[in-house]
Amino acid sequence: MPGYIALLRGINVGGGTRIGMAALRELFADLGHSEVKTYLQSGNVLFTSDRPSEGLAGELENRIAADLGVNARVLLRTGDDLGRVFAGNPFLDRESDPVKLHVTFLEETPTPEQAAKLERPSGETAEFSLEGREVYLHCPDGYGRTKLNNAFLERRLGIAATTRNWKTVTALRDLATGLAGK
Repeated sequence: MPGYIALLRGINVGGGTRIGMAALRELFADLGHSEVKTYLQSGNVLFTSDRPSEGLAGELENRIAADLGVNARVLLRTGDDLGRVFAGNPFLDRESDPVKLHVTFLEETPTPEQAAKLERPSGETAEFSLEGREVYLHCPDGYGRTKLNNAFLERRLGIAATTRNWKTVTALRDLATGLAGK
């Protein structure tokens, strides 16, 4: 059975987007998924499913809205995807502090035209690298101070996105190795 990681965008960051992790796990289990685990309170769900990935994110979004009353975008990755993300970070060779590294997961791969719109703002100390459906970020002054945040990337690319810090990416990769189908 394939193993998936559902990355929910923007939950538990404001008053109207609160979702309990127990309720989220129950919702995934009720949909027939197994080995359901959550990581942190920020909407990271690991699970296995015999269903193909096509349409799965939309189904999860609809059920989260209907059952939990929160409109949350769901971006899916497999365990193998996270392994590639972990291995592909171009900033690991020069930054040992994981607090300064982030990955923005994109809903889809940008077209060349979309990618051309992504430029580092003047005066910005953070750097980025767009690799397929991920944007790697190196934020030497901290993610809270960069203009290269999730909203900026979504606006420039016109693609839904959600950002995780490197510690979370590492933990999700490690947890995903234990899923039946990775």
